[in-house]
Amino acid sequence: MAKYTVPANGAKIGYKDGKIQVPDNPIVPYFPGDGTGPDIWKATKIVLDGAVELAYKGKKKIAWMEVYAGLSALKAYDKDTVLPQETLDAFKEYRVGLKGPLTTPAGSFKFVCLDCAAELMDRPANCPKCKSEWITPRFRSVNVGLRQKLDLYACVRPVRWFTGVPCPVKSPEKFNIVIFRENTEDIYAGIEFEWGTAEQKQVYEFITKTMKKNIPFPDSGIGIKPISKTGSQRLARMAIKYAIDHKKPSVTLVHKGNIQKFTEGAFRDWGYEVAVTEFREHVVTEAELWDKLDGKMPAGKVLIKDRIADQTFQQFLLRPDEYSVIATTNLNGDYLSDAAVAQVGGLGIGPGANIGDGCAIFEATHGTAPKYTNKDMVNPGSLILSGVMMLEHMGWQEAADLIVKGLEKTIAAKTVTYDFERQMPGATKIKCSEFGAAIVKNMGGAAVAA
Repeated sequence: MAKYTVPANGAKIGYKDGKIQVPDNPIVPYFPGDGTGPDIWKATKIVLDGAVELAYKGKKKIAWMEVYAGLSALKAYDKDTVLPQETLDAFKEYRVGLKGPLTTPAGSFKFVCLDCAAELMDRPANCPKCKSEWITPRFRSVNVGLRQKLDLYACVRPVRWFTGVPCPVKSPEKFNIVIFRENTEDIYAGIEFEWGTAEQKQVYEFITKTMKKNIPFPDSGIGIKPISKTGSQRLARMAIKYAIDHKKPSVTLVHKGNIQKFTEGAFRDWGYEVAVTEFREHVVTEAELWDKLDGKMPAGKVLIKDRIADQTFQQFLLRPDEYSVIATTNLNGDYLSDAAVAQVGGLGIGPGANIGDGCAIFEATHGTAPKYTNKDMVNPGSLILSGVMMLEHMGWQEAADLIVKGLEKTIAAKTVTYDFERQMPGATKIKCSEFGAAIVKNMGGAAVAA
């Protein structure tokens, strides 16, 4: 029997002709996440439910269904299950989901505490940090597992500035970019061989002696990163389609093809190929713009261009208004998306989604911040804005717009969580729950208890 309970008052989201079919009472699986996840989830639910009620006057309502992943799954199932098959099946069946941040162990330790995320080399009876008995073997990233097993091949992160948010750049209003990061290959599908192992020696011998390629030092850890035509083109296809549908002026293919010709460089070439073969009537390449059109961009067309990854970091700082949609490989997208959101206020205000064909999970883009667990302190903006993306994905634009309105008014009033308050002269520090309640009030909803 499944650990989760299907809401009796909800209906499944359907899928037909490449588009989701959303009923008025969609069942949406969710899990709050680890660490500060439960705090930000409570604030987010207040905001999402308030916006839907205000926008549709009871005619539409989300039927929330809690599922389990990460530390909650380890406790609900057993100490070796961080991503239950039931959870994967639920997201696949119900098609749209929302998730909080999850613990992702790193480094060479062997065990992790489920309650405080302490990293341990040995498995004691109780955690030396918080005294919890919930100690489990180290596990790989649940986030990556969700993306790979559900084939959510595009990590989509819109990055924009909200008036009043403290940030380190002079003109944050110029930044309005949507990043499409390939989500299933490159280093996410990477294969590694640890130095000193028989496998590493075998691979080293094959590369240097059979393939006649140079590895400078034999005591090297060796990694392989696959980038495919299939993965590259479906990512580029989604980004270009988004740009056309949302009337964006350009799509930039970001890569490191000047060094890695057959992975990064191929990503660039495959992106151009899908643009001109599948979207010919909608796009102009940068080469065509200058070679055939004398630099004059035709009205209503999307410009397809490419940039080297390190150059793009510089351009984001100097000329961000020249970019609107980015399509890039996994590792480049990881760096770029975090650097981009830092320019407009940080991860606390950065939404994200993992989207595939017929399934999408929207998520907080930051970590679990375990030291703030249950303190009702942290900024819920990332998950709230991910909820906005979810509503837009469902076609509930009116509710999404109300949340943005409420968030902007709340920030303008300088009633913010501690991360913003300490950078905003004259601001009032409020709790995570109070921030959610203030957004509801500022979008015109009924007062809710924080």
